[in-house]
Amino acid sequence: MIVNRGKKIMWFLLLCFVLFSIDVEMVFAGNSEDSRHLVLVAGSASHRVGEHEHRAGVLLMERCLAGVPGLEVSSHFDGWPSDNRAFDNADAIHLFMDGGQRHPVIQEDRLQLMQRLIDRGVSFGAMHYAVEVPKDQGGEQFMDWIGGYYETYYSVNPFWEPNFNNLPNHPILRGVKPFSVWDEWYFSIRFREDKVGVTPLLVDAPSDETRGGPYVYPHGPYDHIEEQNGKSEIVSWVVERKDGGRGFGFTGGHFHENWGNEDFRKFVLNALVWLAGLDVPAAGVQCAVTQAELEENLDE
Repeated sequence: MIVNRGKKIMWFLLLCFVLFSIDVEMVFAGNSEDSRHLVLVAGSASHRVGEHEHRAGVLLMERCLAGVPGLEVSSHFDGWPSDNRAFDNADAIHLFMDGGQRHPVIQEDRLQLMQRLIDRGVSFGAMHYAVEVPKDQGGEQFMDWIGGYYETYYSVNPFWEPNFNNLPNHPILRGVKPFSVWDEWYFSIRFREDKVGVTPLLVDAPSDETRGGPYVYPHGPYDHIEEQNGKSEIVSWVVERKDGGRGFGFTGGHFHENWGNEDFRKFVLNALVWLAGLDVPAAGVQCAVTQAELEENLDE
């Protein structure tokens, strides 16, 4: 009698274990299919307090995106994740870091790593200095991945205050009202030939004084920039690649205080949701930021 009861208990426990295993598998499978993983990578400290605040900016983005349904965000700091496996489950990667010759993405074998991810359909975004790579070391890749890049002596980096009054009909602009902020907005970006596949999002015409410099570095001015007086310039754009991935370029972001501008902030947050392959909410991503919160996590 005791033996039979023991067998019944054993079979009951085995049945419970099987049913539990099935439920867990279904839950994790559902999460995998319904959620998207965005990897944010912040560069190291490099400027004065309040400028190029990569860490503080990424932490703010991560906090503001925490409530977006279906979006999982992981953040990495000091230029690059300590383990490249951080990108294994990425649906989108966004870089906010210093670029040029010291750009973390062109060090070691990271361009090849990124290319493998791109080939898998992973989306890719770059913000401010992170859109600058050497022409012969990353230029070709960025042209493919996000549609263009900052090319030294062709592109320029003055401080100016564009007015984004004519906003196009695009999911990233949902809930974004016309806005204007003083920043180091790069322009004369080296885009694909004829801008094939490039969708401009933020556009304005720099004044003749802005075109005449000085630029942040090198100071300029350049003849080919001044010859375009009156012409509008693209300072943020997107592409949708043939492999199914998306690309996002944004040249602002020098001053951390600009995160306090609701429309500047919402534009970037919307772009990250779109980059990850999710639907941007009708009113855009909602996230209030206080002055005290802006002053958190600043570089020493």
